[in-house]
Amino acid sequence: MTSGTGGTTNPLTLQFPQSLAVYDDYAAAQKAVDHLSDQHFPVEACMIVGTDLKRVERITGRLTTGKVALAGAVSGLWLGAFVGLIFSVFSSEGLATFFSTVLFGALFGLVWALVGYAFTRGRRDFTSVAQIVATRYEVLVEHKHVQQARELLAQLPGGQPDPFA
Repeated sequence: MTSGTGGTTNPLTLQFPQSLAVYDDYAAAQKAVDHLSDQHFPVEACMIVGTDLKRVERITGRLTTGKVALAGAVSGLWLGAFVGLIFSVFSSEGLATFFSTVLFGALFGLVWALVGYAFTRGRRDFTSVAQIVATRYEVLVEHKHVQQARELLAQLPGGQPDPFA
């Protein structure tokens, strides 16, 4: 947000931005801005904007009751170890307190994970990792620097994308 009375400026905005180039991947857009930086262009007048967002999910494996139980027990074990360490410092039976808290944590984690898995009723029996990615990356430049940026970018071999591709 820009304030006309000397207020704070949002670092994710430019003053009258204009499109310099559009790329199919982030690396190409980054290369273009890096080239401008190498030519001592004021890169603080640039911005890379990812557009046409899509969600990509990579399936990493099958989820079984055994895997859920093991993961829950291990997660609970770590939490129990942390809490047990703190409790054992303030307890007269330090070691017994630590191990009983670790055991309770593992049991709690196991039960909690299995109950959560049971509520899914088999609708998601797989593990995955997901990411939001852009399909296109546009380099924007403030209007007062756009001509200089175009001239510098023209010097970079393959710096400007093929408009007919």
